[in-house]
Amino acid sequence: MLSTPPAAFSRKIVVESLSHAFDIDGRSVPVLTDVSLEVAQGEFLAIVGPSGCGKSTLLNIVSGLFPPTTGRVTVDGVPVEGINPRIGYMFARDALLPWRTSLANVAFGPELAGEPADRREARARDLLRLTGLAGFEGSYPSQLSQGMRQRVSLARTLARNPDILLMDEPFGALDAQTKLVLEEEFLRIWERDRKTVIFVTHDLFEAIAMADRVAVFSARPGRIKSLVALDLPRPRSVTAGRFGPRFQDLYDRLWDDLRYEVVAAG
Repeated sequence: MLSTPPAAFSRKIVVESLSHAFDIDGRSVPVLTDVSLEVAQGEFLAIVGPSGCGKSTLLNIVSGLFPPTTGRVTVDGVPVEGINPRIGYMFARDALLPWRTSLANVAFGPELAGEPADRREARARDLLRLTGLAGFEGSYPSQLSQGMRQRVSLARTLARNPDILLMDEPFGALDAQTKLVLEEEFLRIWERDRKTVIFVTHDLFEAIAMADRVAVFSARPGRIKSLVALDLPRPRSVTAGRFGPRFQDLYDRLWDDLRYEVVAAG
């Protein structure tokens, strides 16, 4: 178990004694309890856990969408208080604006930030090319497959050049083949820029194939049950080492931690 990032790296995100509860029909329902976590600059952290254990709630708090009930989160040593424009957030469903083309969707964030039209369009075109969508700049979301829409969503998330990427099951709604393609695509982009990533997934194979560490959350109210470093070489393919002995050892170890929590949540 590795509770903190390697000492050679600076702390980017620090979560301290964080708990959260929702008011549902007049009663307090705890979702997270006493979560403490550090994420290094440039680290790729995956979070797995049963449904309803507070994984998405943690991302929402880190992003500044709402404050925790107790505890705090800091980014670069500064407490999170409201939306941080240096954080990009990608969801399982694309939520693209249907009246905007792929190019206009990707350019939307820089447009809101007041970036000049020529610069934001050039960046949007570059990101669409980077995500394999050159030639689809003028297409509307209704004209694209789910996988293509997720590519546009990824490009849109990257368009503001965020320091941190929060990703909530971004490939979970895709078919198995498209999912593998986009995982490879995202890893290639991440290897180039090494953004700090917190990646929520229900897919343990996906977590091990992509991340530097995996945090296993307990059943609700979620807490960190284990935090495991993945000593797999980089650059990495999501498929090449999946059936190797070290990958299987890591899978068995993490699944031993996760299995009980999935049953308990059910």
